[in-house]
Amino acid sequence: MATFVFLIRHARAEYRPGRLYGWTPGVHLAPDGVEDAKRLAVRLEPVRFRAMYSSPLERCRETADAIVAGRGLDVRLLEGLGEVRYGRWQGRSFASLARTKLWRTVQLFPSQATFPGGESLRETQARGVEAIEQIRREHKSGAVAVVSHADMVKAIVAHYMGMHLDMFQRLAIAPASATVLALGNGFPRLLCMSDTGDFSSFRPARPKRS
Repeated sequence: MATFVFLIRHARAEYRPGRLYGWTPGVHLAPDGVEDAKRLAVRLEPVRFRAMYSSPLERCRETADAIVAGRGLDVRLLEGLGEVRYGRWQGRSFASLARTKLWRTVQLFPSQATFPGGESLRETQARGVEAIEQIRREHKSGAVAVVSHADMVKAIVAHYMGMHLDMFQRLAIAPASATVLALGNGFPRLLCMSDTGDFSSFRPARPKRS
């Protein structure tokens, strides 16, 4: 048996470009993000989700709400799926952050990066993976949806694909996209990444009979 984890990045949020928002409260989906979330929900209609999990932040919850509309599922919030805790970097412009020594570390050697007053990227990855393992323990088969953030999705994928965290910046995750992991039946498998197409052909693989 396998658990199919749909790692979904939230749709476009309504914030000023060029600034690091992190856990800043009150950041909702932008008008075009609302429409993208609705289109994402349509694309995911063929998938029979057993549960829906989300980061506690508004932009993820609103994306999750769009997906579960009409499905009879509750959105379960998991703190572990939340955005990187950037500490004193939160709210600052990328232009100002790019002038710091830590910026280069974050881009080239993220495994060594700890945000001032926040957490390290290793800690981010660890809590994200623990959240997925918690979900996996509860749902040993079938499809589960998880709405989170780009860096968290990248960190989770890096872990299950056996990639060093220093390589996770090489991954790209589009807004309102789905990345699908099959966990179980041996080693983890990455079925698709940053997919913005439809899932009409998705069928959970049946276990082989010996």
